[in-house]
Amino acid sequence: QVQLVESGGGLVQAGGSLRLSCRASENTFRIYVVGWYRQASGQQRELVATITSGGSTNYADSVKGRFTISRDNAKNTLFLQMNNLKPEDTAVYYCNAKLGSLFDSWGQGTQVTVSS
Repeated sequence: QVQLVESGGGLVQAGGSLRLSCRASENTFRIYVVGWYRQASGQQRELVATITSGGSTNYADSVKGRFTISRDNAKNTLFLQMNNLKPEDTAVYYCNAKLGSLFDSWGQGTQVTVSS
């Protein structure tokens, strides 16, 4: 299983920006499908964005036009640039890495809090 470590969360005012990072422990990071998910208090975990090994991206409708997912395979790192943040974006954000049916790994999560 690959180990994932998120960073970059924090407290920001509405309209502000944050950049999340997720560092993977394995150099095979480049072949994984990776993504960000979030879980607000009392809610189910939901997809935010994913990116394939080829760079194809997918976003939840609620973040389209505001969030950008990207990856740096040379640094085994996944990013999530979050702009124009809203209070409803408040959640714990989790990094995920998948490789077919071989594994499905999660980071420990990083808290994002957006004040109104």
